[in-house]
Amino acid sequence: MLNNIKTERWIYLSAITFTATLGGLLFGYDTAVISGAEKSVQTFLITSQGLGTLVHGLTISSALIGCIIGGAISGFFASRLGRKKALIVAAVLFFVSALGSGYPEFLFFEKGKATMGLLYMFNFYRIIGGIGVGMASAIVPMYIGEISPAHLRGRLVSLNQFAIIFGMLVVYFVNWGIATGKPLDWIDSIGWRYMFLSEAIPAGLFGLLLFFVPESPRYLCLHGHDERALNVLSRINGPSKATEILSEIKSTVVHHSGKLFSYGRIVIIIGILLSVFQQFVGINVALYYAPRIFESMGAAKDASMLQTVVMGLVNVIFTVVAIVTVDKYGRKILLLIGSVGMAIGMFAIAGLAWFEVIGMGTLVFIIIYTASFMMSWGPITWVLISEIFPNKIRGQAVAIAVMAQWAANYFISSTYPVMMEFSGAFTYGFYGVMSLISFLFVMKMVPETKGKSLEEIENIWK
Repeated sequence: MLNNIKTERWIYLSAITFTATLGGLLFGYDTAVISGAEKSVQTFLITSQGLGTLVHGLTISSALIGCIIGGAISGFFASRLGRKKALIVAAVLFFVSALGSGYPEFLFFEKGKATMGLLYMFNFYRIIGGIGVGMASAIVPMYIGEISPAHLRGRLVSLNQFAIIFGMLVVYFVNWGIATGKPLDWIDSIGWRYMFLSEAIPAGLFGLLLFFVPESPRYLCLHGHDERALNVLSRINGPSKATEILSEIKSTVVHHSGKLFSYGRIVIIIGILLSVFQQFVGINVALYYAPRIFESMGAAKDASMLQTVVMGLVNVIFTVVAIVTVDKYGRKILLLIGSVGMAIGMFAIAGLAWFEVIGMGTLVFIIIYTASFMMSWGPITWVLISEIFPNKIRGQAVAIAVMAQWAANYFISSTYPVMMEFSGAFTYGFYGVMSLISFLFVMKMVPETKGKSLEEIENIWK
């Protein structure tokens, strides 16, 4: 009988987590879909109008403007509507962006005719999707962190990173399947549209399933719905443990004002710096521009797409490493190991670029770099952001951290083409230096949170 009860709780928690992580899958899908379409978008919308590298970089990175906006407003929506309803809003934005990015001519423009107006409209739809990504990137780990038992929280929040990487891997396969064996003019005129439109399928599924999950118990408690919160906690943790957790949550609600700096500035600073370093090490350059990087190193177009798929598989495998180890060894040691691995990978790529060495070495060191990121800074940053902030300020603080992350992402991604025109060795060397600085930051400032409840972590800042 006891085993049946535990199995029922596990199934319930797994179903909730699976639904929430579809938001992570869409995060990865939306941000990586551009990697297969970016050269076609450049040909169709930018080069055809005589526009240059700067416009290309801004267009490819335009979704990140939406991500900054989505991150900034995520705290408002999560606090006012609740975590669940805010994610439903994000799902709608994903769906609209998928259709609009694939067919930006809708209603106002002639299909297949590139104009500045069409370029603006394409960027508009990408920004809409970016707002969905920004909201999901903040709220999904927050939601999972708030429903998870303490001993499983690192693993379950890390599943969101797995979903992000899996979404990237799926879209790499989709892009590769669409592009393989097709003439370049077909890809540049039609194929890239299919890449964006394909996102509508997981977006629709995500929005539908969200209607069947509960609201976060900590959100319910913060808004006076103690009975509903206790019911959710009981289904996940059992009645006796649920009562204990509810008491801990209520004590944090009573004792503190909820003002952003009521627990001091250091927790906010750590959250922001975690986010900024996660981007300044250059990971999204590798993800957004992967096919172009491999082509610049001598790979043919089809081969560059295939190498991107290989990189995606490596990303998935090493994200699983993080999921398996994060609650066993802790957050801090994984971050430190990852920083060292990323520095080795990026400095090696910088050396290859400096000596103009073209070959498989580039793929090997990019894999070392991305594997190091995926077992550490990829998932662990989201775990820490979901758990280090106290209950009463979590919505506001996560929004600030995520907004900082997307601002850093936009800066790094949009400046990559210009930096590469100046020097490839300098560009990759810069990311290597950031990896080393991230090591020092973790060593000096980041606390270990393994095995602690959210309320116990809150005591660190008291």
